[in-house]
Amino acid sequence: MLKILMVAAILVGAGPLQAATVEGTETYDLLFRQGTLNDIGDGSNLVYQREVENTLRPEAAERDTGSIAMSFGHGDGKMTNIQFQQETKHRSLGQFPTSVGNPMIMVFYESVIRDMAESAGGSPFYIRNRVKDALVQPSEVEEGEAMIDGETVATQTIRLHPFAEDPNRDKMKGFGNLELTVTMSADVPGWYLSLVADTAGADGAAPVYRSSIAFDRLEAAQ
Repeated sequence: MLKILMVAAILVGAGPLQAATVEGTETYDLLFRQGTLNDIGDGSNLVYQREVENTLRPEAAERDTGSIAMSFGHGDGKMTNIQFQQETKHRSLGQFPTSVGNPMIMVFYESVIRDMAESAGGSPFYIRNRVKDALVQPSEVEEGEAMIDGETVATQTIRLHPFAEDPNRDKMKGFGNLELTVTMSADVPGWYLSLVADTAGADGAAPVYRSSIAFDRLEAAQ
């Protein structure tokens, strides 16, 4: 039988406690931190909730809103299996070696790349290259706090703007404003507290697209 060890977290406070600039390699290493699944027990489930808003393709938002469950195999060389769940519908999102870290970061970025290509048009290869470039640029790491299961934990947040200087941003149907925000904590199973893509922009306009993947719970095998 599985036991729920942790529940959904909420961010605490109006803003970060402090911020520090890090080099591109440090940005990448934080976002793709290795060893984040080492303490997850065999047979456990790590569950996230994904919510999508898309004014350009509402049917896609409905299609992609649901739960993402990660299950873990047994023994050395175990694999992480990822499955999207929506009521009675299930579909596989892939299988990855557990040793490399939490693949949820790749699921997040690839889903945003696909959604942008579907909604705004353009080459997914071009979009992916712009996102990849943003991952290795210097960034601000915001130190903050979140409440998890009644306890306050320290968080780190990185915000990326892959199309801020793109000469084609005005042709991207609002996606030129895309901000990718990843909030992480060593006290959250699997490292990622939330992964958010938002096109609201600095002018406060309503976003044409928003996707959030948030840690929900760890169900640990007894």
